[in-house]
Amino acid sequence: MFVGAAIYGSVCERVMRPNASAQTPAIKLQDGIDYVPMNKWKNCLIELLNIAGTGPVLGPIQGILFGPIAFITIPIGCVIGGAFHDYMSGMISLRNDGEQMPSLVKRFLGGGVYKVYNVFVCVLMLLVGVVFIYTPGDLFVAQILNGDVSTLSAEVIMVYGAILFYYLLATLLPIDKIIGRVYPIFGAILLLSAVGIFFGLFINHYPLLEVWDTGIFDVHPLGEHFIPMFFVTVACGITSGFHSTQATIIARSVTNEQHGRLIYYNTMIAEGFIAMSWAGATMGAIHLALASETDPVKVPALLVGIIAKNMLGDIGGMVAVLGVIVLAITSGDTALRSLRLMLGDALHIDSKKKTNVLILALTIFAVVAGVLYFAKTDAKGFSILWRYFSWANETIAVFAFAMISVYMMKNNMPYIMSLVPGTFYMYIVSTYILHAPIGFGLGWTLSYILAAVASVAYAAAIVRYGKSLNSSRNLR
Repeated sequence: MFVGAAIYGSVCERVMRPNASAQTPAIKLQDGIDYVPMNKWKNCLIELLNIAGTGPVLGPIQGILFGPIAFITIPIGCVIGGAFHDYMSGMISLRNDGEQMPSLVKRFLGGGVYKVYNVFVCVLMLLVGVVFIYTPGDLFVAQILNGDVSTLSAEVIMVYGAILFYYLLATLLPIDKIIGRVYPIFGAILLLSAVGIFFGLFINHYPLLEVWDTGIFDVHPLGEHFIPMFFVTVACGITSGFHSTQATIIARSVTNEQHGRLIYYNTMIAEGFIAMSWAGATMGAIHLALASETDPVKVPALLVGIIAKNMLGDIGGMVAVLGVIVLAITSGDTALRSLRLMLGDALHIDSKKKTNVLILALTIFAVVAGVLYFAKTDAKGFSILWRYFSWANETIAVFAFAMISVYMMKNNMPYIMSLVPGTFYMYIVSTYILHAPIGFGLGWTLSYILAAVASVAYAAAIVRYGKSLNSSRNLR
């Protein structure tokens, strides 16, 4: 993964040709709230914490049940899909005044696609905010307070409320006043936990299977199909549409285009490293009989604590669990900040007026609280929430790849770099929604055929649209 990132990251940078002398949005449009110049290491750390929610932990915990094939698909997908996706999204935003993803989609794909995308992305941001209150809240209550998370108890309400309050502050205050200040602390906890799990694999001799010792695609204990289920399950360790929305936030703080590779591409590789470490830990835990093969599916959050404490001891395990909690919280806060920015842009709300920002933020948080209540009190609430969240996440990536492809076509870049992963993920999301109970409930064979047709149509439409655009259109 690291060798691939060094090679392909260099290719991406050569294609994009970052200009060190270009005036970035952080300098040109500085407003002290969202457009705030920050140094590259702080931006890098914030980007990593923004994109790495519970996905690169809970996803691989469930994804490793597909077998050692995960150790092939995660690094390949991360290098040529996810890291490329994040880098291009951030760099294109940098060159268009720090525009958020809906504005970039409108600019490069047109008003019709923009309207559809805007609904999808706003719903996704809302779901991310809810998921990243629910999962870290339950982890904190169960693993730190040793409390009961099966009901909406006083402990759960208290922890949820504390996270909500922090999210509100992070949504309203200038990015350098709270996010820029607390993230170094969060980052230290995150890095300690990730590195601890990685070295713990070797120190504790966790047994890992080789791919030739198992079946390739038919080893899942519940018989799940590798395509599309693996790529939806392990979204955040490979390719995540949510990341494009976070890259555009940081585009308003970057002071030099040449920092883009470190801030965007390399941080996604770091997330892939986190995903592979937890995948290996889960595989070892299953073969050490610390967990059954169905535990990662049923209780992935609780398995985090089991692995961490067995591998690192009580104190080290506590730090690792805190690292996972930090991952979620530092994605949830910027997800809701993204939602505020996107709705503000779409509704033409003047963000310089603090009253307008406060009213918009409170409205968003009222809806978040309502969805959170449903997810916690309904027996199937969180299951439904997670399925829609996962599918919407990958669907947003399909839109992002389409936008990147058109940008690359207009700038005479090798757009095949974006078109191939975009078409692949169109196939993944189409197959999933056609077959899934939350979708159309079709059989696998029919779903695969129809998804293939949709994917070919997607690729053809992008190429045709990109080539038909008037070259004089204001696309940079």
